[in-house]
Amino acid sequence: MRIAVFGATGIAGSAIVTEALTRGHVVTALSRRPQAASSGRPTVRALDVAEAGSLGPVLACADADVLTIRLAAGEEHRLAPLSRGFLDATARSGTRVLVIGGSAPLRCPDDPDRIVLDDPNRIPEAWKTIAQASLDQFHACRDHRYGGWTYLSPPAVLEPGARTGAYRRGRTTLLTDENGDS
Repeated sequence: MRIAVFGATGIAGSAIVTEALTRGHVVTALSRRPQAASSGRPTVRALDVAEAGSLGPVLACADADVLTIRLAAGEEHRLAPLSRGFLDATARSGTRVLVIGGSAPLRCPDDPDRIVLDDPNRIPEAWKTIAQASLDQFHACRDHRYGGWTYLSPPAVLEPGARTGAYRRGRTTLLTDENGDS
């Protein structure tokens, strides 16, 4: 499978590139700063998803796309519009897209009437802006006319770590361990 990973230099993007290559996929790693992209066998290209006109040729060469972008502090408000523009482009190309979002839209495991964004025990004040941006991104995807996307919410705290080869799959509630940590 030919997979294009947009945001390939971030925590999630670089892990996705590595995993896809390990599984024998042909990967194009795209980033505003390609020199920092994962090592290995990906095709590495500079590309900014804000330049919507440059997306078409890359999307046309992929069987699936992964959007895993985060913006600098103060730019978080651009995440939803950029995601909308990306979905517009993938709708034209007809490729499937996996959006790696955030945990903000998930339900709290101990209070299913509350979303993670609204739980101060899960989202410290310092993370509120990016958490709100991920919720806005989720709404942008949900409300988009193109249905060829899937939104993945990683754990509330996503950090580099050892590959375990195992994962847990949930639905709309934040997954936690026996200590309540995500």
